[in-house]
Amino acid sequence: MHSPELLKGTLQTIILKVLKDHGKMYGYEITQRVMELSDGRISLTEGALYPTLHKLEAEGMLNTEVVNIGKRVRKYYTLTAAGNATAKDRVSEFLDFIETMSSVLQVKFS
Repeated sequence: MHSPELLKGTLQTIILKVLKDHGKMYGYEITQRVMELSDGRISLTEGALYPTLHKLEAEGMLNTEVVNIGKRVRKYYTLTAAGNATAKDRVSEFLDFIETMSSVLQVKFS
């Protein structure tokens, strides 16, 4: 598992990228996809995920759709055009950051 401090700065990027790649998803589905993609090394908690989703929605990055499934209500999230562009920018910025950090830490990746 990675520390919460490391994840805090990347959570929006992770969520935007997962939604960009997989389209309409609900919260639990996002957590499971991130867990799968990270081979279990990143576990998103509800306490981190939902405030971030709400913030992205308030910033116009996400659209939501409420679907009734039996007696349950499920909220699906999709990227807006702005969210799609931001996802691309954030991933590019993060990859550049990784290169910078590898230089600073004097680590070479093959």
